[in-house]
Amino acid sequence: MDEKPLHIEGTVENVLYKNQENGYAVVDLDAGGDLITAVGDLGDVEEGEGLILEGQYITHKKFGTQFKADYCERKLPDTVVNIEKYLASGAVKGIGPGLAKKIVSVFGETTLDIMENDPHRLSEIKGISAAKCEEIAAEARKLFSLRCVMTFLSQYDVKSQYAMNTYKQFGPDSMDLLKNNPYILCGDSIGLEFEKADNIAFDLHFERNSDKRIIAGSQYILRANAAAGHSCLPLATLCDKAQSLLGVSESDFYSAYNYALEEHELFEYWKIKREYVYLPDYYYAEQFIADRINILRDFTSPEDFNYDTLINIEEEEHNIRYEKLQRQAITSAVSRGLMILTGGPGTGKTTTLNAIISIFEKKGSRVLLAAPTGRAAKRMSDLTGYEAKTIHRLLEVVYDSGGKLTFAHNENSPLDCDVLVVDEMSMVDVLLFEKLLRAVRLGCKLIMVGDSDQLPSVGAGNLLGDLIDSGRVPVIALKEIFRQAQKSCIVTNAHKIVSGEYPDLTRKDSDFFFFKRSDPGAASVLVCDLAETRLPKAYKVDAVNDIQILCPSRKGALGTVELNRLLQEKLNPPAPNKNEHKAHIYIFRDGDKVMQTRNNYDIVWRKGDEQGTGVFNGDIGRILSVNPLDRIASIDFDGKVAVYTFDLLSQLELAYAVTVHKSQGCEFEIVIMPLMGGFNKLAYRSLLYTAVTRAKKLLIIIGHEEEVYKMVDNNRSARRYSCLKAMLTEPRSDIDNSGPSSFPFADAFSDENEDTEGKDN
Repeated sequence: MDEKPLHIEGTVENVLYKNQENGYAVVDLDAGGDLITAVGDLGDVEEGEGLILEGQYITHKKFGTQFKADYCERKLPDTVVNIEKYLASGAVKGIGPGLAKKIVSVFGETTLDIMENDPHRLSEIKGISAAKCEEIAAEARKLFSLRCVMTFLSQYDVKSQYAMNTYKQFGPDSMDLLKNNPYILCGDSIGLEFEKADNIAFDLHFERNSDKRIIAGSQYILRANAAAGHSCLPLATLCDKAQSLLGVSESDFYSAYNYALEEHELFEYWKIKREYVYLPDYYYAEQFIADRINILRDFTSPEDFNYDTLINIEEEEHNIRYEKLQRQAITSAVSRGLMILTGGPGTGKTTTLNAIISIFEKKGSRVLLAAPTGRAAKRMSDLTGYEAKTIHRLLEVVYDSGGKLTFAHNENSPLDCDVLVVDEMSMVDVLLFEKLLRAVRLGCKLIMVGDSDQLPSVGAGNLLGDLIDSGRVPVIALKEIFRQAQKSCIVTNAHKIVSGEYPDLTRKDSDFFFFKRSDPGAASVLVCDLAETRLPKAYKVDAVNDIQILCPSRKGALGTVELNRLLQEKLNPPAPNKNEHKAHIYIFRDGDKVMQTRNNYDIVWRKGDEQGTGVFNGDIGRILSVNPLDRIASIDFDGKVAVYTFDLLSQLELAYAVTVHKSQGCEFEIVIMPLMGGFNKLAYRSLLYTAVTRAKKLLIIIGHEEEVYKMVDNNRSARRYSCLKAMLTEPRSDIDNSGPSSFPFADAFSDENEDTEGKDN
């Protein structure tokens, strides 16, 4: 049974620590003469302020007894002593202890009221010039505007972080905008849950069928489905989901929907006599991709020139003989301006790519290489011998004049290259590809490399599949498995799976093993035993760095959440010398293996003397240290060390076990995959194929043969709503492409596993 929250009131005597980004603070509170250390989401608190707190006393192992506040109401000081202390603490920029004393001596208990409502009266104070008065007035407006937003939102149990984000986004007008439309809180820039914004709106007497509510709810549903991979939704589907979520009529929905189209808050596209609805960013992205690909295609030479001589030289220099399709791919890449190179493991993609790069370099072309993730870029560098960068690093993340994150390279500042090679294209989503295309000069050759049989990107869209299926981009698909690769059962079984044949689960003398288990408990015990003891001993590998457990799903006894708890206990158990922090789902501990679960362009990282920003969805790292005092954790992502506040840890998951979707673009020395059923919507061929092709040296499947066979038989992968293919084949010239360059209801209103596209494809 939960303890009843305690209630304390007092005045802030000292601010021991505060984080300006997320509002976490540690203060000494004078509560009726007792000095209490209070911690929690207290906001940009200052000395002299009054606080009303609700929460519980806790015992910190290092700092002793503290009051952990779950609710905080702030009150401006109302006595002369506390007002002076408040101003002297630096609450208002430009006012120090001396000036604070002067101001309070003149205005007394009315000081803060005057500063908020008539700040120009400060010019009555000797020593405050008109210019100084204006400067202080501007700072006071900022302070009181932020406080007003924080006080307003605290009534609804909304954390200070969201108030700060609101103020950063909208400035001094935040409160007026909030009262006019509280649904601005659940936009991408602020990120409050729709349910909380909806509660605020009801308290402000918004009607259930107001246009603002229906539009915000529709955008929320579209964002939830974008997180599940859909760049758009059929209008009828959106209408049904909105009616269910919002409790409104069909006529109310369409009234708001038509208004949203007029205001460009939503966009629609007709495909096969059916309307599809987009959020603006995804509409602009897919339309721009389609138009730019068609333009790049016009720059492509219609015929392949004869490059046999150059290819023969490559063969002589590297003692290689390229097969027919490889020679065709090399010729097509070098002669044309646009091409996709695809193929499964062991078909010679890397050998072909190396020849393409070598010939371009001999021709004097400037070549850049990129991949979606740090691990994929490192692998590309290792295989080609040339430097490869992540797409984000290649485009260079910067802040624009408005303080928003953007890329330095775009139409106005294109990449300085003649050839751009992008690997692991199956991982690239439509938003990122749009930004990349904007940075590619029309005369630049674009070579895209990927495996079209793998799962589509974690982000929204079905980019590689749509580009291939459209017929608008030349595609070379390598099919022949080379003799050396044929020795690997990982490779041969992967190709069997793609072809709809059952893999050989009987061999015990190769790199592909199957362990039959019928009970989830026995299977999880075997997973842990293999990872902790048997495989490190037999193969001389590191249990954490070299072994990866891949699961179809997060849920269940053999899902990532439960296996991560078991594996953490085995591979990184608690110890007196290890700090840890308990987050919502996981405990994060010194030494833990973790994965970033969303793109974050703000996080600063350092690698030696190099500094950059951005940690991205799917990046895997190790926790170097957890610091409970400063509430931060240092994490190493392949040599890039980033510092996370404890609030940011919500963007991480333990990564001893990860889903197959999250493993895209990665390769691991050893992969263990439990398959015991219970995930019917994920039991399809491309997921099994993707998992198998993540293993470099050893793959172990644990579970039922029937489950493996069921996945091979099911070639209906989780299809996605997208109109990119239609846009590519039916380009429209009337579109304006100059547009702007986590969801608790997701389970109810989206399904990343459902077969959504059906016959519309």
